[in-house]
Amino acid sequence: MNGKLILYVEDNEFNRKIVRDLLARTSYRLIEAVDGVVGVDTALTEQPDLIIMDIQLPGMSGLDATRKLRADPSTARIPIIVVTSFALSGDHQSAIDAGASAYLAKPYSPRELLASIRDLVPES
Repeated sequence: MNGKLILYVEDNEFNRKIVRDLLARTSYRLIEAVDGVVGVDTALTEQPDLIIMDIQLPGMSGLDATRKLRADPSTARIPIIVVTSFALSGDHQSAIDAGASAYLAKPYSPRELLASIRDLVPES
């Protein structure tokens, strides 16, 4: 398999299943992490082509994980789509300030997420 690798950092199994099903019909390969600490470790080890990062995560918030990945030279250039179910005013700016490449508020349409992924890392 030589499709581009996507890391999805999300603690909610239902949300992970939606993205799993969405990407199953593409050439993308998906790996998953269920908290911010594991997400950072997985990104450092696997060097994915793109990361989808939930903001509300156990262990380490998605924003802190994004900042940590941006600070490491080996992951600094990986595009990160930050998603949140708590779309409060200022969340978008906080995500961009942390280093997010794109931001989606839940509930988002799977088509919208796929368009964002394809904008940042076109399918091979």
